[in-house]
Amino acid sequence: MNAAKKKAAEQMENIDLVIEVVDARLPEASTNPMVEELRKFRQRPCLKILNKIDLADPDATSRWADFYNAQDGVTAYPMTTKKPADVARVLDLARKLAPHRSVPTKPLRIMIMGIPNVGKSTLMNALLKKRVAKVGDEPAVTKQQQKLYLDKNTILVDTPGMLWPKIALPTDGLMLAASHAIGSNALIEEEVAVYLADEMLRYYPDLLVARYGFKDIESFDGIAVVEGIAAKRGFRQKGGDYDFEKASHTFLGDYRSGVLGRISLETPASRAERLAAHEAEMAVKNAEKAAAAAEKARNAANGKRGT
Repeated sequence: MNAAKKKAAEQMENIDLVIEVVDARLPEASTNPMVEELRKFRQRPCLKILNKIDLADPDATSRWADFYNAQDGVTAYPMTTKKPADVARVLDLARKLAPHRSVPTKPLRIMIMGIPNVGKSTLMNALLKKRVAKVGDEPAVTKQQQKLYLDKNTILVDTPGMLWPKIALPTDGLMLAASHAIGSNALIEEEVAVYLADEMLRYYPDLLVARYGFKDIESFDGIAVVEGIAAKRGFRQKGGDYDFEKASHTFLGDYRSGVLGRISLETPASRAERLAAHEAEMAVKNAEKAAAAAEKARNAANGKRGT
């Protein structure tokens, strides 16, 4: 990731526009803060593609589009790479953001960025109308930066998916894991499944009922949902206990494929709530650290051994 960031920073000086691809189901959680840092330093406009809208709640997607369009230098474009008409609009929007380029003597230089598994390579292949970038339903398929000529007026630079060193909000990590932006070897599927189930109980209980036929779902928590899936699907271990691991895997697969329905894991409002809660929590922790440091200093001043 550090090597990818360094290379992207070097290339940023020589590009005109950043296309950042995010997952429409979790736009802010899937936005890499390093991308924003790099492009703002070079004052480059951003075409923010909210990809996979076919999997996201359309009402939430509309709110996110308004949220990003209100930001300086950002244009939001909700789309899905599954629709050629959506892909066809990308270059038109890009050219409008850099009207001084896109001629043979000054080709438009576009860098495509984003975290793993949000559809960057799929988008690039669709734009080029041929398979030049590896695509897969696993994070980190693109391994190195590629420069490709779309036509004599347009250059595309594809970059490896970059996650940032530390994810501040624990819920962001869970959302990323649920949406397959984090490799399965780096997460505990059962924990992620319970989190996703709790979120769906809060915002989309009807979709759980429609998919799994649950009764009395008002009394469920996340664990009960996963256990209920195991019961409905007949997932049991030797001895008769529910196979929680297999049920978790099935549940996450249903979400990722869209079988459960169109689901968004965050909205601008819920994002603001999470950030406010995180800031309050950090303020308490910082106050506790300051109090402990002050106590240690007083003990030292009184000749006592600090703890």
